[in-house]
Amino acid sequence: MGPFRKPQRSVGAGQEPAVDKSVEDETTADLARIADEMEVWDGSAGADSVPAAEQGRMAALARKLGRSLGRGAKDGAVGLVDRLMAAAPRIKVRDVATLRAHHPDARSAEELADRIAAAGARASGAVGAGAGAAAMMPVPAAMPVEIAAELLAVASVEFKMIAELYEAYGQPAQGNAKQRALAYLSVWSERRGLDVASPATILALSKTAGLRTALRKRLTRAGVRKLPSLAPLMVGAAAGAYVNRRDTAKLAAEIRRDLRERRPSDPSYWLTARPDPDEP
Repeated sequence: MGPFRKPQRSVGAGQEPAVDKSVEDETTADLARIADEMEVWDGSAGADSVPAAEQGRMAALARKLGRSLGRGAKDGAVGLVDRLMAAAPRIKVRDVATLRAHHPDARSAEELADRIAAAGARASGAVGAGAGAAAMMPVPAAMPVEIAAELLAVASVEFKMIAELYEAYGQPAQGNAKQRALAYLSVWSERRGLDVASPATILALSKTAGLRTALRKRLTRAGVRKLPSLAPLMVGAAAGAYVNRRDTAKLAAEIRRDLRERRPSDPSYWLTARPDPDEP
């Protein structure tokens, strides 16, 4: 599993490592909290701006996540996939009415999407800044856990960003919470704006075997890309923030390009969700 290995206690032949359910639940809750940090950004500042206070708060959350991962029984990309899939349904996704209320100055879907994308990039940058600073610490043995924590934290932020971009363009996923989560995870793994408003698509995306494979490959590729950024000349808060902001902004642009090509599920969704009933 390359960059994701961590020391393991030996177990007897044929035995599985014991899974501490409380640790699993803690990790899931940590990921949901990290994704919720995206709501701190109001989109008024540029995506390159990561205030020190927010950077510190996100770094603290990422460190806590790393400690949870270090105590867990599962490691490797498969373990990360399990945690991401468990956390996704618990990540709060704001509907278009809530998003418009949070961003009353956004007068169109494009303007609202601009703010969501900027918030996602800045939150991702804050995660990268914290992880980059941690990478400068003289503890190479802990590095795989740092990478794993950063990958899951960024994936959670990008999951929320993707789901809210779909809301902004009037194309929210259908189905129950788990089905919607699987749909947006599929979008994240493929980096394409899939049509998740179709019941037939939701049914197809609910088959988790293929999704697990896609998520594992995506996380593994991302982990391998992270390794050079942790080299002596590349580490640090600034480098970590820059790389994450750039990658998340690129993902948002790719998803938005696909969403623009489809009509909203409800042509009147934008007016229906307006925060001011008297708005024209």
